[in-house]
Amino acid sequence: MSEGLPLRLGILDQSPIRRGGTPREALLATIELATAADRLGYSRYWVAEHHNTPTLASASPELLIPLIASKTERIRVGSGGVMLTHYSSLKVAETFRMLEALFPGRIDMGLGRAPGSDRRTAAALQHGPGALPLEAYPEQVRDVLRYMLDEVPADHPFHGIRAVPAGPSMPAPWLLGSAYDSARFAAEQGLPFSFAHFISPMGGTKVVREYREQFRPSALCPEPLVNVGVAALCAETDADAHRIGLSRHLMRLRREQGRASGGVPSIEEALQTDFTEPEIDYIRYQQSLTFEGRPQRVAAGLRELAEEYEADELLVVTITHDYADRLRSYELLAEAMGLAPPGEAVSTQLQGGA
Repeated sequence: MSEGLPLRLGILDQSPIRRGGTPREALLATIELATAADRLGYSRYWVAEHHNTPTLASASPELLIPLIASKTERIRVGSGGVMLTHYSSLKVAETFRMLEALFPGRIDMGLGRAPGSDRRTAAALQHGPGALPLEAYPEQVRDVLRYMLDEVPADHPFHGIRAVPAGPSMPAPWLLGSAYDSARFAAEQGLPFSFAHFISPMGGTKVVREYREQFRPSALCPEPLVNVGVAALCAETDADAHRIGLSRHLMRLRREQGRASGGVPSIEEALQTDFTEPEIDYIRYQQSLTFEGRPQRVAAGLRELAEEYEADELLVVTITHDYADRLRSYELLAEAMGLAPPGEAVSTQLQGGA
């Protein structure tokens, strides 16, 4: 963490669908949870993009963002992220220009390279003669920024095209990643970097350190800026948190086994499941990667992780079967971390309307 700056907490919401529930309920829960996050003092609220999955409802973050922004007042809202390899750079740039025009100074444009799906679904999303390979991602990112800044070079085939609507500010760009390639590219382009610790925790501090060491200042981001995505779950007691957390761990286990269906399982289903020894080992491993327990314990773990990454902000991912448990987790965590009261400005090092 930077000296003198308090640790900020944001939320990354994957809009989980509970078993027995519906995608509509999951999306409405996301919007309701965002309004609570705004009230509780969280710094930003990012929504994810996933395709062809029975457990996660958000396939189009660009549709959820304006709904959330219209029902909140202070919190930054954005994508975590838009999977750019599926789309036209100009279309993404214009979509986020639109959002920035509607909600100036509050929009984050998180760009990711992962497909957010299986390979077959990714192929369906990219269908057509203009489909670009994964290797085109760096140039797509550059094009998004060129369109937004009206800096498309003269030798570019689309010179003269600018993302509209133009305005005095632009959405804050972030690059998402969980490996060295994304960190290096973010550093080379002088862009903020969001590291997915909850996906790939091993070696994460080295990845972020390399980002900082190789960072090249830009007009958009004069110095390295990092946030870290973490999985966390708070409850009144450690035992309650471990019990509630079993739903997510069972969901991940079934997904690894190719048996994911029907949404996030209930606590009762998880408790009644007769696990094999290898399955128990897998769940214990997942528990070791999650900050799970009473508020003070989770808060201490998050502060320690932020110190390890030297990060001023964490993005918390919480998945439960019951929406009420997820909301309560974020309430308890906000209190334990002493988040800022509503109305206090959210500071950022980004320029250009970020």
